[in-house]
Amino acid sequence: MTYCVALKLNTGLVFASDSRTNAGVDQVASFKKMRSFVRPGDRAMVILSSGNLSITQSAVNLLEQRGRHADKSNIWNAESMFDVAMLLGECMREVRDRDGPFLLQSSVDIGANFILGGQIKDEAPRLFLVYAEGNFIEATEATPFFQIGETKYGKPIIDRVIQAGTSLMDAIKCVLVSFDSTMRSNISVGMPIDLACYSTDSLSLDRVYKIGQGDPYFTSISQRWSEGLRGVFASLPDPDWGCPTTDTHSTPPP
Repeated sequence: MTYCVALKLNTGLVFASDSRTNAGVDQVASFKKMRSFVRPGDRAMVILSSGNLSITQSAVNLLEQRGRHADKSNIWNAESMFDVAMLLGECMREVRDRDGPFLLQSSVDIGANFILGGQIKDEAPRLFLVYAEGNFIEATEATPFFQIGETKYGKPIIDRVIQAGTSLMDAIKCVLVSFDSTMRSNISVGMPIDLACYSTDSLSLDRVYKIGQGDPYFTSISQRWSEGLRGVFASLPDPDWGCPTTDTHSTPPP
């Protein structure tokens, strides 16, 4: 399993993905699930992936390979992020059509999803969720984030904190808390965490980080979040309808 999240804010985009791939209790490995495509001053794009590793790797590699053919529509000459999402969806369909029947013969799950985000010169930053079937949806101001993989544990903090007007720094902290919550509850998600932060109109991807086991900042965030939650919980008022602290039921005589 995996966990990936991307946020679309007024000031930019934040992307994060874990690196754990689990094919059974004795087949745990690390694979990078973030791929970036950058031509400074023209475009900067990031792709996050979850699901069948062979499907996602093949689809992204096919997208990259087609970028070498200038005579055809590709990631480097596409005029909008919408066009790039179309290209990625087409690559997904081609790989599934090619490999899917053979994988299904062995009952292998071919499900896979992508998050694609970035900016191409002369348009605003955009963020898309690309489904296994190759179709996609776009993030809006009302729903400014996407998650794929093991999403349920990290979603509550994002729901409570993230809005379009959230600062990039607060968004990064929120994403890291989201990962901490997920890793505490699901062993199929694990470090290292790849994190990328894109500032609107920079058309470059300068802030890219890898957060490994024992990272001082992540450890501090994790500890302070846990302490803060316990403190807030302890300060919550008791319900006014009360609750008996001892058993008040009488015991019938023998």
